[in-house]
Amino acid sequence: MNVGVVREIKSDEYRVALTPAGARELVQRGHDVLIERGAGDGSSFPDSAYEAVGARIVAVEEVWAESELLLKVKEPLPEEYPRLREGLILFTFLHLAATEELTRALAESGAACVAYETVETDNHQLPLLAPMSEIAGRLSAQAGAYFLEKPLGGRGLLLGGVPGVAPGTVVVIGGGIVGYNAAVIALGLGANVTILERSIDRMRHLDEILSGRVSLVMSSSLQIEESVVEADVVIGAVLIPGALAPKLVTREMIGEMKAGAVVCDVAIDQGGCFETSHPTTHSDPVYVVEGVTHYCVANMPGAVPITSTKALTNVTLPYVEAIADHGLAEAVARDSGLARGVNVLDGKITYEAVADAHGLEHTPLEEVLPLSRV
Repeated sequence: MNVGVVREIKSDEYRVALTPAGARELVQRGHDVLIERGAGDGSSFPDSAYEAVGARIVAVEEVWAESELLLKVKEPLPEEYPRLREGLILFTFLHLAATEELTRALAESGAACVAYETVETDNHQLPLLAPMSEIAGRLSAQAGAYFLEKPLGGRGLLLGGVPGVAPGTVVVIGGGIVGYNAAVIALGLGANVTILERSIDRMRHLDEILSGRVSLVMSSSLQIEESVVEADVVIGAVLIPGALAPKLVTREMIGEMKAGAVVCDVAIDQGGCFETSHPTTHSDPVYVVEGVTHYCVANMPGAVPITSTKALTNVTLPYVEAIADHGLAEAVARDSGLARGVNVLDGKITYEAVADAHGLEHTPLEEVLPLSRV
Protein backbone atom coordinates (compact mmCIF):
# COMPACT_ATOMS: atom_id res chain seq x y z
CA MET A 1 0.00 0.00 0.00
CA ASN A 2 1.12 3.59 -0.60
CA VAL A 3 1.35 5.21 2.84
CA GLY A 4 1.67 8.99 2.86
CA VAL A 5 2.66 11.48 5.54
CA VAL A 6 2.04 15.21 5.07
CA ARG A 7 3.43 18.20 6.89
CA GLU A 8 1.03 19.62 9.47
CA ILE A 9 -0.22 23.11 8.59
CA LYS A 10 -2.20 23.86 11.76
CA SER A 11 -0.82 26.86 13.65
CA ASP A 12 2.09 25.91 15.93
CA GLU A 13 1.80 22.21 15.15
CA TYR A 14 5.27 20.68 15.00
CA ARG A 15 4.45 16.99 15.28
CA VAL A 16 4.60 14.56 12.37
CA ALA A 17 2.54 11.40 12.04
CA LEU A 18 5.41 8.95 11.53
CA THR A 19 9.00 8.71 12.75
CA PRO A 20 11.80 7.39 10.53
CA ALA A 21 11.77 4.24 12.69
CA GLY A 22 8.10 3.77 11.85
CA ALA A 23 8.73 4.43 8.18
CA ARG A 24 11.42 1.75 8.17
CA GLU A 25 9.03 -0.81 9.63
CA LEU A 26 6.51 -0.10 6.86
CA VAL A 27 9.14 -0.21 4.11
CA GLN A 28 10.38 -3.56 5.42
CA ARG A 29 6.83 -4.88 5.16
CA GLY A 30 6.81 -3.99 1.45
CA HIS A 31 4.88 -0.72 1.56
CA ASP A 32 5.79 2.46 -0.30
CA VAL A 33 6.16 5.37 2.14
CA LEU A 34 5.82 8.91 0.81
CA ILE A 35 6.87 11.78 3.06
CA GLU A 36 6.13 15.40 2.23
CA ARG A 37 9.31 17.42 2.01
CA GLY A 38 10.07 18.95 5.42
CA ALA A 39 7.27 17.06 7.21
CA GLY A 40 9.54 15.93 10.03
CA ASP A 41 11.52 19.14 10.50
CA GLY A 42 9.46 20.34 13.47
CA SER A 43 10.17 17.10 15.32
CA SER A 44 13.88 17.16 14.43
CA PHE A 45 13.55 14.41 11.81
CA PRO A 46 15.20 15.70 8.60
CA ASP A 47 14.25 14.40 5.16
CA SER A 48 17.56 12.54 5.03
CA ALA A 49 16.51 10.42 8.01
CA TYR A 50 13.46 9.19 6.10
CA GLU A 51 15.39 8.66 2.87
CA ALA A 52 17.95 6.58 4.78
CA VAL A 53 15.25 4.04 5.69
CA GLY A 54 13.78 3.81 2.19
CA ALA A 55 10.98 6.39 2.22
CA ARG A 56 10.50 8.76 -0.69
CA ILE A 57 10.55 12.55 -0.17
CA VAL A 58 8.02 14.18 -2.47
CA ALA A 59 5.94 17.34 -2.88
CA VAL A 60 2.69 17.78 -0.98
CA GLU A 61 0.59 17.31 -4.13
CA GLU A 62 2.20 13.94 -4.79
CA VAL A 63 1.59 12.68 -1.25
CA TRP A 64 -2.12 13.46 -1.37
CA ALA A 65 -2.53 12.17 -4.95
CA GLU A 66 -0.66 8.87 -4.61
CA SER A 67 -1.43 7.83 -1.04
CA GLU A 68 -3.96 5.11 -0.35
CA LEU A 69 -3.47 5.52 3.42
CA LEU A 70 -2.71 9.07 4.56
CA LEU A 71 -1.33 9.67 8.05
CA LYS A 72 -1.71 13.01 9.83
CA VAL A 73 -1.60 14.27 13.39
CA LYS A 74 -4.35 16.90 13.35
CA GLU A 75 -7.61 17.19 11.44
CA PRO A 76 -7.58 18.53 7.86
CA LEU A 77 -7.96 22.30 7.61
CA PRO A 78 -10.28 23.95 5.05
CA GLU A 79 -7.46 24.43 2.54
CA GLU A 80 -6.90 20.66 2.63
CA TYR A 81 -10.55 19.70 2.07
CA PRO A 82 -10.24 19.75 -1.76
CA ARG A 83 -7.45 17.15 -1.54
CA LEU A 84 -9.72 14.62 0.18
CA ARG A 85 -11.12 12.05 -2.20
CA GLU A 86 -12.99 8.81 -2.52
CA GLY A 87 -10.72 5.80 -2.03
CA LEU A 88 -8.43 7.58 0.43
CA ILE A 89 -8.09 6.28 3.97
CA LEU A 90 -7.38 9.16 6.36
CA PHE A 91 -5.94 8.20 9.76
CA THR A 92 -5.50 11.08 12.22
CA PHE A 93 -6.94 12.90 15.23
CA LEU A 94 -10.30 14.29 14.07
CA HIS A 95 -12.35 15.42 17.12
CA LEU A 96 -15.38 15.74 14.85
CA ALA A 97 -17.92 16.39 17.61
CA ALA A 98 -16.42 19.87 17.96
CA THR A 99 -16.77 20.93 14.30
CA GLU A 100 -19.73 20.32 12.01
CA GLU A 101 -18.01 21.94 9.02
CA LEU A 102 -15.21 19.37 9.04
CA THR A 103 -17.65 16.51 9.61
CA ARG A 104 -19.67 17.49 6.55
CA ALA A 105 -16.53 18.04 4.46
CA LEU A 106 -15.22 14.58 5.26
CA ALA A 107 -18.57 12.98 4.49
CA GLU A 108 -18.88 14.81 1.18
CA SER A 109 -15.33 13.82 0.16
CA GLY A 110 -16.09 10.09 0.14
CA ALA A 111 -12.88 9.37 2.05
CA ALA A 112 -12.72 6.74 4.78
CA CYS A 113 -11.86 8.65 7.95
CA VAL A 114 -10.47 6.88 11.02
CA ALA A 115 -9.97 8.91 14.20
CA TYR A 116 -7.14 8.12 16.56
CA GLU A 117 -9.16 9.34 19.54
CA THR A 118 -12.07 6.90 19.10
CA VAL A 119 -10.04 3.73 18.57
CA GLU A 120 -11.23 1.92 21.68
CA THR A 121 -10.42 -1.54 23.00
CA ASP A 122 -13.04 -3.91 24.34
CA ASN A 123 -12.10 -2.93 27.90
CA HIS A 124 -12.73 0.76 27.09
CA GLN A 125 -9.11 1.85 26.78
CA LEU A 126 -8.17 4.55 24.23
CA PRO A 127 -4.69 3.41 23.16
CA LEU A 128 -4.00 6.10 20.56
CA LEU A 129 -5.26 8.98 22.68
CA ALA A 130 -3.51 7.84 25.86
CA PRO A 131 0.05 9.10 25.22
CA MET A 132 -1.19 12.49 24.07
CA SER A 133 -3.41 12.66 27.15
CA GLU A 134 -0.38 11.90 29.32
CA ILE A 135 1.59 14.70 27.69
CA ALA A 136 -1.28 17.21 27.75
CA GLY A 137 -1.96 16.45 31.41
CA ARG A 138 1.65 17.09 32.36
CA LEU A 139 1.82 20.26 30.27
CA SER A 140 -1.39 21.60 31.82
CA ALA A 141 0.12 21.64 35.30
CA GLN A 142 3.25 23.33 33.97
CA ALA A 143 1.13 25.94 32.17
CA GLY A 144 -0.93 26.57 35.29
CA ALA A 145 2.17 27.20 37.36
CA TYR A 146 3.71 29.43 34.68
CA PHE A 147 0.69 31.66 34.12
CA LEU A 148 0.26 32.24 37.84
CA GLU A 149 3.30 34.51 37.59
CA LYS A 150 2.45 38.19 38.01
CA PRO A 151 4.18 39.50 34.84
CA LEU A 152 2.01 37.08 32.86
CA GLY A 153 -1.23 38.31 34.44
CA GLY A 154 -1.41 35.74 37.20
CA ARG A 155 -1.92 36.09 40.94
CA GLY A 156 1.80 36.21 41.59
CA LEU A 157 1.82 32.91 43.44
CA LEU A 158 4.52 30.24 43.48
CA LEU A 159 2.51 27.05 43.19
CA GLY A 160 4.79 25.05 45.45
CA GLY A 161 5.16 27.76 48.09
CA VAL A 162 8.27 27.89 50.34
CA PRO A 163 8.84 27.03 53.99
CA GLY A 164 6.62 29.38 55.95
CA VAL A 165 4.33 30.15 53.00
CA ALA A 166 1.49 27.83 52.03
CA PRO A 167 1.53 26.27 48.54
CA GLY A 168 -1.12 26.96 45.93
CA THR A 169 -4.19 24.83 45.32
CA VAL A 170 -4.77 22.86 42.13
CA VAL A 171 -8.18 21.37 41.36
CA VAL A 172 -8.31 18.72 38.63
CA ILE A 173 -11.75 17.91 37.22
CA GLY A 174 -11.60 14.33 35.99
CA GLY A 175 -9.39 11.51 37.21
CA GLY A 176 -8.57 9.80 33.93
CA ILE A 177 -5.20 9.76 32.18
CA VAL A 178 -5.09 13.55 31.77
CA GLY A 179 -6.15 14.18 35.35
CA TYR A 180 -3.70 11.67 36.81
CA ASN A 181 -0.76 13.12 34.89
CA ALA A 182 -1.75 16.69 35.75
CA ALA A 183 -1.86 15.69 39.41
CA VAL A 184 1.55 14.00 39.24
CA ILE A 185 3.23 17.17 37.96
CA ALA A 186 1.28 19.48 40.29
CA LEU A 187 2.34 17.29 43.22
CA GLY A 188 5.92 17.42 41.99
CA LEU A 189 5.73 21.21 42.00
CA GLY A 190 4.61 21.09 45.62
CA ALA A 191 0.97 22.13 45.22
CA ASN A 192 -2.03 20.99 47.23
CA VAL A 193 -3.99 18.87 44.75
CA THR A 194 -7.64 17.82 44.67
CA ILE A 195 -9.07 15.52 42.00
CA LEU A 196 -12.83 15.55 41.38
CA GLU A 197 -13.97 12.22 39.94
CA ARG A 198 -17.26 10.32 39.60
CA SER A 199 -16.01 6.74 39.73
CA ILE A 200 -15.41 5.34 43.20
CA ASP A 201 -13.29 2.54 41.74
CA ARG A 202 -11.12 5.04 39.88
CA MET A 203 -10.70 7.10 43.04
CA ARG A 204 -9.59 4.02 44.96
CA HIS A 205 -7.05 3.30 42.24
CA LEU A 206 -5.77 6.90 42.26
CA ASP A 207 -5.52 6.87 46.04
CA GLU A 208 -3.36 3.77 45.83
CA ILE A 209 -1.02 4.85 43.03
CA LEU A 210 -0.65 8.40 44.36
CA SER A 211 -0.05 7.11 47.88
CA GLY A 212 -2.80 9.24 49.38
CA ARG A 213 -1.03 12.50 48.49
CA VAL A 214 -4.09 14.03 46.77
CA SER A 215 -7.59 14.74 48.00
CA LEU A 216 -10.08 12.62 46.06
CA VAL A 217 -13.63 13.98 46.08
CA MET A 218 -16.83 12.84 44.39
CA SER A 219 -17.61 15.23 41.57
CA SER A 220 -20.96 17.03 41.45
CA SER A 221 -22.06 20.44 40.27
CA LEU A 222 -22.09 21.72 43.84
CA GLN A 223 -18.67 20.25 44.61
CA ILE A 224 -17.21 21.76 41.44
CA GLU A 225 -18.69 25.13 42.35
CA GLU A 226 -17.21 25.01 45.85
CA SER A 227 -13.81 23.72 44.73
CA VAL A 228 -13.06 26.14 41.89
CA VAL A 229 -13.71 29.16 44.13
CA GLU A 230 -10.82 28.11 46.37
CA ALA A 231 -8.45 27.08 43.57
CA ASP A 232 -5.44 28.89 42.18
CA VAL A 233 -5.34 26.57 39.16
CA VAL A 234 -8.24 24.51 37.75
CA ILE A 235 -7.49 21.85 35.15
CA GLY A 236 -10.37 20.53 33.05
CA ALA A 237 -9.60 16.89 32.27
CA VAL A 238 -12.95 15.35 31.35
CA LEU A 239 -13.56 13.14 28.34
CA ILE A 240 -16.55 11.43 26.77
CA PRO A 241 -14.97 9.47 23.87
CA GLY A 242 -15.82 11.06 20.54
CA ALA A 243 -18.46 13.37 22.02
CA LEU A 244 -18.60 17.00 23.06
CA ALA A 245 -17.18 17.65 26.50
CA PRO A 246 -19.81 18.63 29.09
CA LYS A 247 -19.73 22.24 30.31
CA LEU A 248 -18.99 21.61 33.96
CA VAL A 249 -17.71 25.05 34.98
CA THR A 250 -20.10 27.93 34.28
CA ARG A 251 -19.32 31.58 33.66
CA GLU A 252 -20.77 32.35 37.08
CA MET A 253 -18.29 29.96 38.72
CA ILE A 254 -15.43 31.60 36.82
CA GLY A 255 -16.65 34.98 38.08
CA GLU A 256 -16.38 33.75 41.69
CA MET A 257 -12.74 32.63 41.32
CA LYS A 258 -9.75 34.56 42.63
CA ALA A 259 -8.44 37.35 40.41
CA GLY A 260 -5.41 36.08 38.52
CA ALA A 261 -6.28 32.39 38.95
CA VAL A 262 -5.66 30.11 35.97
CA VAL A 263 -7.87 27.56 34.24
CA CYS A 264 -6.44 25.02 31.77
CA ASP A 265 -9.02 23.37 29.53
CA VAL A 266 -7.46 20.16 28.22
CA ALA A 267 -10.87 19.17 26.81
CA ILE A 268 -10.87 22.12 24.40
CA ASP A 269 -10.39 19.94 21.30
CA GLN A 270 -13.72 18.33 22.20
CA GLY A 271 -15.40 21.71 22.73
CA GLY A 272 -14.08 22.43 26.23
CA CYS A 273 -15.51 21.85 29.71
CA PHE A 274 -15.50 25.51 30.83
CA GLU A 275 -18.37 27.65 29.57
CA THR A 276 -15.90 30.48 28.92
CA SER A 277 -13.44 28.40 26.87
CA HIS A 278 -12.49 28.90 23.25
CA PRO A 279 -9.48 27.42 21.41
CA THR A 280 -6.13 29.21 21.52
CA THR A 281 -2.70 28.55 20.00
CA HIS A 282 0.81 28.20 21.35
CA SER A 283 1.63 31.61 19.85
CA ASP A 284 -1.26 33.26 21.69
CA PRO A 285 -2.14 30.74 24.42
CA VAL A 286 -4.16 32.70 26.97
CA TYR A 287 -6.96 35.22 27.38
CA VAL A 288 -8.76 36.64 30.41
CA VAL A 289 -12.44 36.30 31.35
CA GLU A 290 -13.78 37.63 34.65
CA GLY A 291 -10.21 38.26 35.79
CA VAL A 292 -9.26 34.59 35.30
CA THR A 293 -6.53 33.51 32.86
CA HIS A 294 -7.73 30.85 30.40
CA TYR A 295 -5.20 28.49 28.80
CA CYS A 296 -7.06 26.62 26.04
CA VAL A 297 -4.47 25.48 23.50
CA ALA A 298 -6.11 22.87 21.28
CA ASN A 299 -2.91 20.98 20.40
CA MET A 300 -0.96 21.07 23.63
CA PRO A 301 1.35 18.11 22.83
CA GLY A 302 2.49 20.01 19.72
CA ALA A 303 4.67 22.13 22.03
CA VAL A 304 6.93 19.15 22.71
CA PRO A 305 7.01 17.49 19.27
CA ILE A 306 10.06 15.29 19.76
CA THR A 307 8.41 13.57 22.71
CA SER A 308 4.93 13.63 21.18
CA THR A 309 5.86 12.32 17.73
CA LYS A 310 7.76 9.37 19.17
CA ALA A 311 4.98 8.59 21.64
CA LEU A 312 2.33 8.80 18.91
CA THR A 313 4.14 6.53 16.47
CA ASN A 314 4.72 4.00 19.25
CA VAL A 315 0.98 3.43 19.52
CA THR A 316 -0.32 4.14 16.01
CA LEU A 317 2.16 1.97 14.10
CA PRO A 318 0.52 -1.42 14.82
CA TYR A 319 -2.80 -0.07 13.51
CA VAL A 320 -1.10 1.54 10.48
CA GLU A 321 0.56 -1.79 9.72
CA ALA A 322 -2.76 -3.62 10.02
CA ILE A 323 -4.50 -1.27 7.58
CA ALA A 324 -1.57 -1.27 5.16
CA ASP A 325 -1.15 -5.05 5.26
CA HIS A 326 -4.80 -6.06 5.02
CA GLY A 327 -6.79 -3.04 3.79
CA LEU A 328 -9.31 -1.19 5.93
CA ALA A 329 -12.18 -3.67 5.59
CA GLU A 330 -10.11 -6.67 6.68
CA ALA A 331 -8.30 -4.68 9.40
CA VAL A 332 -11.51 -3.55 11.10
CA ALA A 333 -12.99 -7.05 10.77
CA ARG A 334 -9.95 -8.38 12.64
CA ASP A 335 -9.98 -5.66 15.33
CA SER A 336 -13.17 -4.30 16.89
CA GLY A 337 -11.12 -1.54 18.57
CA LEU A 338 -9.99 -0.21 15.22
CA ALA A 339 -13.55 -0.51 13.90
CA ARG A 340 -14.66 1.95 16.60
CA GLY A 341 -12.17 4.41 15.16
CA VAL A 342 -14.05 4.68 11.86
CA ASN A 343 -16.01 7.95 12.03
CA VAL A 344 -16.89 8.55 8.37
CA LEU A 345 -17.19 6.03 5.54
CA ASP A 346 -18.79 6.21 2.09
CA GLY A 347 -20.28 9.60 2.93
CA LYS A 348 -21.97 8.33 6.09
CA ILE A 349 -21.35 9.20 9.74
CA THR A 350 -20.55 5.87 11.40
CA TYR A 351 -19.72 7.13 14.92
CA GLU A 352 -22.89 7.81 16.86
CA ALA A 353 -21.58 10.51 19.21
CA VAL A 354 -20.40 12.58 16.24
CA ALA A 355 -23.75 12.30 14.47
CA ASP A 356 -25.57 13.23 17.67
CA ALA A 357 -23.36 16.29 18.24
CA HIS A 358 -24.48 17.79 14.93
CA GLY A 359 -27.97 16.37 14.54
CA LEU A 360 -26.87 14.28 11.56
CA GLU A 361 -27.97 10.79 10.60
CA HIS A 362 -25.97 7.96 12.13
CA THR A 363 -25.29 4.84 10.07
CA PRO A 364 -23.80 1.90 12.03
CA LEU A 365 -20.48 0.79 10.55
CA GLU A 366 -21.70 -2.76 10.02
CA GLU A 367 -24.33 -1.41 7.59
CA VAL A 368 -21.59 0.15 5.47
CA LEU A 369 -18.79 -2.38 5.90
CA PRO A 370 -19.06 -6.08 6.75
CA LEU A 371 -17.35 -6.63 10.09
CA SER A 372 -17.41 -10.44 10.10
CA ARG A 373 -14.42 -12.13 8.55
CA VAL A 374 -15.20 -14.34 5.56
